[in-house]
Amino acid sequence: MKNLDSDLLRTFLAIADGGSFLAGAARIHRSQSAASVQIKKLEELLGAPVFERHGRGVSLTLLGEKLEPAARQVVLVLDRTRAELTGHGLEGSLRIGIPDDHSKETLSRIIADFAREHPKVELTVHCALSTGFSELLVSDGLDIAVHEVERVGTGMVLLREEPLAWASSRIHDLLDREPLPIALFDRACWWRDAALTSLNKANRSYRVVYSSESVTGVAAAIEAGIAVGVLGLSSLGDNLAVLPQDNGFGPVPASKLVIEFGKNLDEGISAAMAGAIERSFRHAS
Repeated sequence: MKNLDSDLLRTFLAIADGGSFLAGAARIHRSQSAASVQIKKLEELLGAPVFERHGRGVSLTLLGEKLEPAARQVVLVLDRTRAELTGHGLEGSLRIGIPDDHSKETLSRIIADFAREHPKVELTVHCALSTGFSELLVSDGLDIAVHEVERVGTGMVLLREEPLAWASSRIHDLLDREPLPIALFDRACWWRDAALTSLNKANRSYRVVYSSESVTGVAAAIEAGIAVGVLGLSSLGDNLAVLPQDNGFGPVPASKLVIEFGKNLDEGISAAMAGAIERSFRHAS
């Protein structure tokens, strides 16, 4: 039996992370047809498919799921060894802020992707509420931050834009309450101001009955039926429903998830981390 080639494993991981043959091929600077040939060779070696094709994307088969952790370990060891022996690669440190309301899978993908390519860079990850990230960037407490903003500023990189909407429980009807009970984010979050502006424009009376620093906390209050509130559409589970504007709710602006950079950055390190972040969020979307 022929041995597994690390080049085949790299192609396999690129497609798994990219979610499609096209996206995976772009990550390793190959054509889609070349990547397909590589995967065909890998599947012939293993005797079974590693991907299930569906629509424009792919997902791992059971065999692919078993192969993935071993493939990542092999590629990581090879990349670290090359960097140590050749003396090549980025060196230094980087402090990154990432909101704690994003999935652990997204965070781990960012760290693994970056560390695999740049093992000599020391990472300090600040995973917390993002309301203070801008101030930390200005005060040199962070080098890079991922957070939500109302407007994309100069030098920011837009990762995605998400509509915001008023939401309520599907089970509990609060629309006839006067004043309307609402759940808001912490005072340091611009989503709070957007929600209050929306109600004031609609001349809707309200009473703040619940405040939270996190999306999870606000969503839990809404689902429990004690209040309505503003959430991103991706945060609406099966038990939550969007409230239309004709029910007396003014519009709320879309939220922009961005990468923002601090001062005195190493350009090479910051560009490499920005690339890892973009790839991870593209894979998660």
